[in-house]
Amino acid sequence: MRLAKSDSVHEARKEFADLAYEKYGQIVDRRQLEDLCSEHGYKWPSWLVTNHQYRAGRGKYFLPVGDFEKTEAPVEKSSVPLVNPSAKVPVTSEDNCSLQNYSPSEQSYIPSKDPLYVKFGEYDFIEQVLASRLFYPVFITGLSGNGKTFMTEQACANLKRDLFRVNITIETDEDDLLGGFRLIDGQTVWFDGPVVKAMLTGSVLLLDEIDLASTKVLCLQPVLEGKGVFLKKVNRFVKPAPGFTVVATANTKGKGSDDGRFIGTNILNEAFLERFPVTIEQEYPQPTVEKRILKKVFSTHNIDDTDYIELLVRWADSIRGTFADGACNEIISTRRLVHIANAYAIVRDRERAISLCINRFDADTKEAFLELWGALVAPEEEAQEEPVHYESPVQDDAIPF
Repeated sequence: MRLAKSDSVHEARKEFADLAYEKYGQIVDRRQLEDLCSEHGYKWPSWLVTNHQYRAGRGKYFLPVGDFEKTEAPVEKSSVPLVNPSAKVPVTSEDNCSLQNYSPSEQSYIPSKDPLYVKFGEYDFIEQVLASRLFYPVFITGLSGNGKTFMTEQACANLKRDLFRVNITIETDEDDLLGGFRLIDGQTVWFDGPVVKAMLTGSVLLLDEIDLASTKVLCLQPVLEGKGVFLKKVNRFVKPAPGFTVVATANTKGKGSDDGRFIGTNILNEAFLERFPVTIEQEYPQPTVEKRILKKVFSTHNIDDTDYIELLVRWADSIRGTFADGACNEIISTRRLVHIANAYAIVRDRERAISLCINRFDADTKEAFLELWGALVAPEEEAQEEPVHYESPVQDDAIPF
């Protein structure tokens, strides 16, 4: 067992924390702690792993550095200039530790596994990228409701990777992404944004609906290069921890929407787009996959109606074919089929469930969709009717052959 340089418990813990910080940085995981204990003969730091104030995620911990004896939580003195000179910022340093505004209750950012999810499309590639833990930004484009965001979330859930999701709008700016000052109990305190948190924890950053962004997202240029970012408001440079990467989703390829279907989307800066090595074109799932999805949804409601599932998938597929040919301007997404399945579980009426879920379309489109549904259902209904058997009359004087 390693002997501490001092009999003081505080100094012994400080020695351990300083050594771990020097070797691994501000955040450590259980494996790194085990390696450190094994290599240097330390006892297991239960004082660190059992204290919720030091929890940075599942199996990850903040290292308290600085004035250790006076620190009850992972904080240290700040050199950040504040609007209010008397206000104190819990943590900053000149290198790579800005962990002040992580709540002790935030134990994990790993998404939950959804039992209804069915893998399809480029799921395997996304999982390979995230499993590699390499910095490799991916841009995913595709029509609405085809599982772009859901795919990324479930890949993270399956790999047990922390995910920071940021929903982008035209108003999203540097303050929302990188962080800014907030007024807390009368004091002005710096809070890291989701991008910085993802970088520091080596997590996956999901920029959802990135094509809704304005030029203000160009503050992410250095982030997308994987080299770190300088927070000019607090005069600090943040380096990404190993495992950090970026996934962006969009309905367009960052070139705007000429047909007006995705109003509000913008033309993104070419230099911004060029920082994504690959672009995935996400399509709607094949009919066989959609049937599996709807079957899972129905099973949660204890409904067994394979005929309805078959009709719904055929109906949606026919509409998508018509859309692709330019004969209609609307489409039935996989997400909308799930909406219909859930509506059916409530109203237990096939056509009413469909009608309720397509009311959002204009009257002509809705009528056309219902007519197509009727055309698909008619043969099914006729097939279910009892066939009538006719017997030819036999005359008494008929001559048998």
